[in-house]
Amino acid sequence: MSNETAVEAVFFCDAEIPHPSDDEEARVCYPGSMSQRGIFQEGDWMFEHMRVLVVDDQPRARQSLKALLATWLEVEEIREACNGQQAVQLVEESQVDVVLMDVLMPEMDGLQATRLIKSRWPQVHVIVLTMYGEYLDDAVVAGADGFFIKGEPPEKLQQQLTATQHADYRDR
Repeated sequence: MSNETAVEAVFFCDAEIPHPSDDEEARVCYPGSMSQRGIFQEGDWMFEHMRVLVVDDQPRARQSLKALLATWLEVEEIREACNGQQAVQLVEESQVDVVLMDVLMPEMDGLQATRLIKSRWPQVHVIVLTMYGEYLDDAVVAGADGFFIKGEPPEKLQQQLTATQHADYRDR
C-alpha cells in the first residue's frame, strides 16, 4: 500500500475548552480543589487523568507508545492489547477512557473493533493509528473520534488526546 495521501492528525472534535457551568463543576476541577482521580493542570483549568488502552499487534509499537504516554501528565494508566478482539474484551473489563487503535491486526482488525467499542461503549474515545492515510474514511464510518498517522510528531498525538478529553468535558 502506498502512503502518498497527505494526511496528518485529524481531529473529529472541537478542541475548545468551554467555560464551565454549574453542572460541569463535578468534572472540571479548579485549582486547589480535589478529585477522586488524579488531575493535571492546563492553564487555569484542571482535568482528570486519562486511562488509555494501546492496541497494536506489534510489541515494539505498543512498548514505544506506552513509553511515550508514560511521560505525559494527563495519562494516569496505560493498558495494552495485541488485537481488536482483545481490545474489546479489555474495554468491557476495565474503565478505559481512550483507545489508541491500530488498523491492521490479526483476529479482529482495528476498524471492526472500533465499530464494536463505539456501539457498546459510546463514551469511550477511539483514536485510530495507522501508517496509511487511506483508512481515514473507514475510520470515520467506524465511529472513530480521531485519526493519527504513525510517524507524525508525538506532540500532535498529545494534542489529539487532550482535544478528545476537552470535548468529553464539554459534552457532559
